[in-house]
Amino acid sequence: MTAPSFGRDLTTGSIPRHLILFSLPMLAGSVLQTAYSFVNAIWVGKCIGSDALAAITVSFPVIFVMVALGAGLTLATTILVSQHYGARDIDAVRGVVNNSAILIGVLSLILTVVGEILAPYILRAMGTPPQVFDMATSYLRVFLLSLPIGFGLFLTRSTLQGIGDSTTPLYFQTGALVLNTILDPILMFGSYFVPGLGLNGTAWASVIAQGAALFALVAHLRKTGNLVAPHPFATRFDWPTAWTTVRIGLPSAVQQSLVSVGMVFVIGIVNSFGAYATAAFGAASRIDQLAFMPAMTFSLAVSTLTGQNIGAGRHDRVRKVFLWGCLLSGGITLAASILAVSAPSLLIRIFTSDTAVIEPGADYLSIVGLCYVFFAVMFVSNGVINGSGHTLATTLISLLSLWVVRVPLGLYLSRQMHSVHGVWLAIAASFGVSMIASLCYYLSGRWRRPVIRRRVPQTPEAIFGDEAGEA
Repeated sequence: MTAPSFGRDLTTGSIPRHLILFSLPMLAGSVLQTAYSFVNAIWVGKCIGSDALAAITVSFPVIFVMVALGAGLTLATTILVSQHYGARDIDAVRGVVNNSAILIGVLSLILTVVGEILAPYILRAMGTPPQVFDMATSYLRVFLLSLPIGFGLFLTRSTLQGIGDSTTPLYFQTGALVLNTILDPILMFGSYFVPGLGLNGTAWASVIAQGAALFALVAHLRKTGNLVAPHPFATRFDWPTAWTTVRIGLPSAVQQSLVSVGMVFVIGIVNSFGAYATAAFGAASRIDQLAFMPAMTFSLAVSTLTGQNIGAGRHDRVRKVFLWGCLLSGGITLAASILAVSAPSLLIRIFTSDTAVIEPGADYLSIVGLCYVFFAVMFVSNGVINGSGHTLATTLISLLSLWVVRVPLGLYLSRQMHSVHGVWLAIAASFGVSMIASLCYYLSGRWRRPVIRRRVPQTPEAIFGDEAGEA
C-alpha cells in the first residue's frame, strides 16, 4: 500500500508557477498579520491610553529576541524538511519533525521560565519609564505564556512549508487572527461574566487564540495522517539531527537578534536630529515595510524550492529558481520603487500633514526608494543560500550590511553633513553592499556544499503516491 500524497513536489513542473502559488498564501498571511497589528495598536492606544501603548513598545525588544531564537530553529527545520522531502526520504522528514518538536518545545519552556523570572529586571535595565513599568512587567509576563504555543505554530507552519504546503497554515492563521480580534475588546474591557483585564486582556487574547489555532492545526494534521504531523514521543531523540538543526538555525537567530539591536542604534542616530526626523523615519519605514513584504515572501518560497531541488540533486533547477525569483520579486519591488520615488510626499502624507515631517520623509523615500530592487535581489539570493542550509553566510552578509556599513556610515555622514540626510544615504548604501555580497556568495557556488548526510532515496511512490510513479 502506498503512502498518501501530501504537500507539493517542487522538483518538477513550472518554477514561476511554483513560486507564485507558494508565495501568495504567505503574502496573504503577512497582510493579515500587519492588519491585525494595526487594529490592535488602535484598540490599545485609543481606548486604553498612551501608557499602555508605551508598555507594549518597551516589551517588544524582549519578545523579539526570544522569538528570534525560535524562528531560527524553525527556519532550520524548514530547510531540513524540504531537502529530505526533495530526496524522497520520508523517514528522515518525520525524524526531523519529531526531533524539532522536542528541541523547540524544551527551548520555549526554558525561555518562558527565564523570561517570567527576569522580566522586571530586564525592563528596569532598559530604562523603562516609571509610570509604565508595572504595566509593562505584567503585560510581558502574560504574553510570555504564549511563547511555547507560538513556537509550536512556527514549527508546524515551517514543516508544512518545507513540503511545499503554504496554504494550510493560512487557514488556521486566519482563524487565530479573527478569534484574537474578537477577544481583544472583550478581555480588555470586560463583558457579562468576563472581567475587564485592561492591557493584559490583549495578551490573554493572544494566548487563547494561538492556543486554539495550534490545537486545531495539530488535530487536523493527525486526523488527515499528514506527513509532518508531529509525534514527538514516537521516535527517540536524535542528537546528530538536533546538532544539525542548531548549527543551521543558530546563525539565523543571532542574525535577527543583532539586526534588531542594530536598528536601535540607527534610530538613536536619527533621534539626535529631533522629533521631526524620528517621525519622518517612522512614517517612511512603514512604506518600506509594505514595499519589502513581497520580496521577503518570495525569499521564503525560493528557500523551499531550493531545499527540495537540492535534496533531489536538481542544482540546474536552483539556478532557474534564482533567475525567476529575481524577475518576479524584482518586478514587483520595482513598481514599489517607482511609486516611492515619483510620489514620496504623497506617501508620507498618509501618516501626517506636518510639513516639517513630510520634507525629511520624502527625502528618505527619494533616496532609499531607488534601492528597493537591491533589497529584493539580495533576498532572492539569500533565499537560495538559506535553502541550501548555509545560514551562517547570510548572517555574515546581514552583519556586514548593518554593522560595517549602515551604522558607522550613517554616523559619519550625518555628522559630516550635519543632517539626517546622511543616514538616508547610509541605508541606501547598505542595500547595495548586501546585494553585492550575497550575489558574490551565490555566484561562488559555495552554497552547493551539502549540509546534511544523504541516505538512499525512497521511490517517488512512497512519498507522493501512485500519481508520481505514473508521471
